[in-house]
Amino acid sequence: MIGLIALWSHLLAACLFAGLVLWQLRQWRGDEQTRPLITAFAVMAVWSIFMALLGPYHFLSLMADSARDLAFLAFMYGLMNGEEDGYRQGPVKIVYGTVAAVIALQIVLAGLLPRFEDVPALVKALVSTRDMIGLTIAAGALVLVHNVYGQATAESRGVIRPPMIALALMWVYDLHLYTVSYLTRDSAESLLAVRGVVVALLVPIFAMGLKRTTRLKVQLSRAATFQSLSLVVLVGYLILMMSVSRAVEFAGGGWLEFAELSLLAVMSLAALVLLPSARARGWLNVMVQKHLFQHRYDYREEWLRFTATVSGGEAPLEQRVIKAMADIGGAPAGMLLLRETDDHLSPVGFWNWTPPADAPEEGWSGLISLLERTAHIIEFTGISGGELQARGDRARMPDLFDYMPEAWAGIPLIHNGRLVGLVVIGHPPARRALDWEDFDLFRAAGRQAASYIAEAQTMDALAQAQRFDEFNRRFAFIMHDIKNLVSQLSLVARNAERHADNPAFRADMALTLQSSVKKMNDMLARIAPGAKSDRGALSPRPVNLQQVLAPVAEAKKRLHPVALSGDARIVALADPVALDQAVTHLVQNAIDASPREAPVHIDFACRDGQAMIEVRDQGCGMSAEFVRARLFQPFVSTKEGGFGIGAHEARALVEQMGGRVEVDSRPGAGTRFTIRLRLADAATNTQRISA
Repeated sequence: MIGLIALWSHLLAACLFAGLVLWQLRQWRGDEQTRPLITAFAVMAVWSIFMALLGPYHFLSLMADSARDLAFLAFMYGLMNGEEDGYRQGPVKIVYGTVAAVIALQIVLAGLLPRFEDVPALVKALVSTRDMIGLTIAAGALVLVHNVYGQATAESRGVIRPPMIALALMWVYDLHLYTVSYLTRDSAESLLAVRGVVVALLVPIFAMGLKRTTRLKVQLSRAATFQSLSLVVLVGYLILMMSVSRAVEFAGGGWLEFAELSLLAVMSLAALVLLPSARARGWLNVMVQKHLFQHRYDYREEWLRFTATVSGGEAPLEQRVIKAMADIGGAPAGMLLLRETDDHLSPVGFWNWTPPADAPEEGWSGLISLLERTAHIIEFTGISGGELQARGDRARMPDLFDYMPEAWAGIPLIHNGRLVGLVVIGHPPARRALDWEDFDLFRAAGRQAASYIAEAQTMDALAQAQRFDEFNRRFAFIMHDIKNLVSQLSLVARNAERHADNPAFRADMALTLQSSVKKMNDMLARIAPGAKSDRGALSPRPVNLQQVLAPVAEAKKRLHPVALSGDARIVALADPVALDQAVTHLVQNAIDASPREAPVHIDFACRDGQAMIEVRDQGCGMSAEFVRARLFQPFVSTKEGGFGIGAHEARALVEQMGGRVEVDSRPGAGTRFTIRLRLADAATNTQRISA
């Protein structure tokens, strides 16, 4: 019965895999990644035929078994992305090479078995060795299946899932078969017979993965290579111990006890030599890091994590910088010291670190100079005598570090050759000495962190400068308005000596003083720290021009002849306060530029679908070059003692209302300023008249 199951199940598997080969060949378009899989299906079909017709122990069956494993191994090897860095692929290639070498040993063993059929004891030993080799191949292949699937990209994982499941089932069954055969020292005929059924059931699983086509891509990581090598070393150790045990058992006599004692002695000696010796352990660590991996760190992952930590999160920048540095070295805590003066660093940020109490803050100048010259990474455990040595230079360590016994490494933050700060991180849980790769990565990360901190400091300084600039700008406008008020009050004071007995003058003087006090209170409110910026968004609304311009003309008549004319029905879109301020500036400039008796004209009209306000004087005029290049520049004035603010602020206010200021001036012929504003619509003109 077992023989019939083995025969027909393997024949069925051969037919099914042959069908997969034909199906793939009909759809194949020269894809390099599909070719190894087609080859593996063909080898599986041949192997199944040999197993059905010749039995599991025939030379051809054994050779086809090895060829099957090699073919699927080649398929998985082809899935590795050739564009990945060599140091990532290298260790995994070692696993592939090791499994391939064991398969080669299996092929050699297959050639030896038929030659020693007449020596039962030797055949028994060779069969046991074959079981160990098969177990090794299955275990190594399963490690690689896990590696390939675990490191596949998201778009590829769905495609390779069915074939990876099929391969895992195949090698898991082989692992069980060879383990049972080795432990029971039996040929496991029933498991060999059912093997054909298992292989036949793999065909539909393989077929599910062939229905979708995409570019397969596997991205290997250091974690995957480390796991793969660790599992291979563990499996290798188990196989070695099994081999030694079986060899000693085969030899018989007192060899078993002698081998056990010898193995125990060798392991004890190795433990006594390697474990206490820091030099031996350090040498082993360096050899592993330099020859098994090119680098201790996965720089891509470290850099992505570093930038994500520093640039994201709600914690202050200081804590984010500390945590990013600590994560690189696996440190549990850290502290950031920033440079406040040329010869002093102060703690400003802590992460899982208790600030030192009553620690001195002197003695930084020598260390700062040394770090700026050398960019040296401080290893606190290597400091002797309280002095830091780097590239032939020496510097006394500040007394602050005497209060921090948990300090492990100090990373200088250098930006454009200047020390910005220093990050101190604590010892990781597994204490170790810093090596060349720690120095390189910490130094590069320190420069990047320094740029973040320098940028933040620059932004803070810029914001502070902008606040001062805003205050200065407001103050400049206030000073300009104060100058106008002083001129107005000076005129009132001069006239008071001559017209103090005139009731009309006294009434006008009272109004002038009240208006001046109100304007000065408004100016004080505008310069207050919490006041809204003069450049804030205005809210234009329908405004009657007559009601805005008449008070301006009336107020300026006390200083100089001013004539106002226009259509009292015109309504424009404007901010009444801003328009009053803009016209006042232009009228005052016109008065300052005009002879004493020459009137200033304020005309307003509707023209070209816009509201027009003209301020004309008969003064000295301006050149076209001055109007183009200097008129609206702040702090530029042709008047002695002038601030050069009026025209600049007037244009800014009009533009914020959606209007425009035009200038027409010629030397010796006077100047005309024209303010163009949008007209309110007809309905608004009749229904809403705003003062």
